Amino acid sequence: MAKRAMGKGLSAILGDEVAKVNKVTDRGADKLVGSVAMIRLSSITTNPFQPRSNFDNDALVELAQSISELGIIQPITVRKNGMQFELISGERRFRASQIAGLEEIPAYVRLADDRHMLELAIVENLQREDLDPIEMAYSCKRMMDELGLTQEKVASRLGKGRSTITNFLRLLKLPAIIQAELRDLNRNESHDENADGASTVVFTMGHARALLNLPGENEQIELYKRILKNGLSVRQTEAFAKEVKQPKAVQQKPKKEAGVASLESQLGGYFEAPVAINLNSKGKGKIQISFASDEDLQRIISKLND
Repeated sequence: MAKRAMGKGLSAILGDEVAKVNKVTDRGADKLVGSVAMIRLSSITTNPFQPRSNFDNDALVELAQSISELGIIQPITVRKNGMQFELISGERRFRASQIAGLEEIPAYVRLADDRHMLELAIVENLQREDLDPIEMAYSCKRMMDELGLTQEKVASRLGKGRSTITNFLRLLKLPAIIQAELRDLNRNESHDENADGASTVVFTMGHARALLNLPGENEQIELYKRILKNGLSVRQTEAFAKEVKQPKAVQQKPKKEAGVASLESQLGGYFEAPVAINLNSKGKGKIQISFASDEDLQRIISKLND
C-alpha cells in the first residue's frame, strides 16, 4: 500500500474560491502559491512546452515500483487554470504515478502565463542536466525564438558559458540521422559496456563536433558511417574531417614532349616493362625501368646484355 504524501486538497486550502484563483492578483492567491496540494491525476495534462521528448520506459517502471512502496517524495509542479492543471516539472513522476495506479499526486501549484511557464519548464529540465544533447539544443533555441533571448541571456539564465550554448545550437545543423544518434547518447553511455566494464560507445559528442567542421550533409553522413564501421576515435575523425575540408593539393606531372613520350613507349615495348624518361631544363636526365620480381629483373638485364 503506497504511503500518502503530505498535502491537502485545493478546496481545503482555498474553500469556495478554488476555481477563481488563476492569477497572482486574484483573491486567495497568497494562500495557494507555494503550497502543496493533492491533485487528481485525471485533472493534470502534460506540459506542451516540455523540452524532453525521450522517457526510458524501464526507468519509469522502476520509479513506479518505488512510488508504490514509498509514495511521492518530491511533489511535482503544476500551473493552475480553473480546475485543470498543466505540468511545469515532474513529468517522470507524473507518468510513473499513472503506471503505479495512483489517483492523486502532491503538487506545488504555480500561477504562470505561457511565457513564464515555458521558461520554468526549460530551465528546470536544463538544470537537471539529464536531457540528451539534441533536447538541450532545441531547448536553447526555443528560449531564443519564443522568449526573445539572446545567446548571452540564455547562457546567463542557465548558468553556462556562451560557447557551451553555441556548441549545442550547432548540433541542430547536423543531419537527422546523426541527431538521432545523439538522442541515444546518454542511454548508450550509461548502458553500453562490455564484459570487462569498458565502454563500447562508438559515437560521442566529440565525434559530432568534428563532423560539424565538414562542408555539407553528404560528407558528414559518410564520415559518420565510417566512424560506426571502423570505430574511429575522436582524433581520427578530426583528422579525416580536416583532410576532407582541406584536401592536399595534387601535384600534376608536367606534360612530356611528344618525342620523349614516344621513346618511353618504344623502350617499354622492347623491355616489356614500364619505362620513364625524366629530363631537366639542361637536357640531362635519367631512364627508369620498373620491374615486378627477381625474374622480371633478370629478363631486363638479359635484354641489356644483348
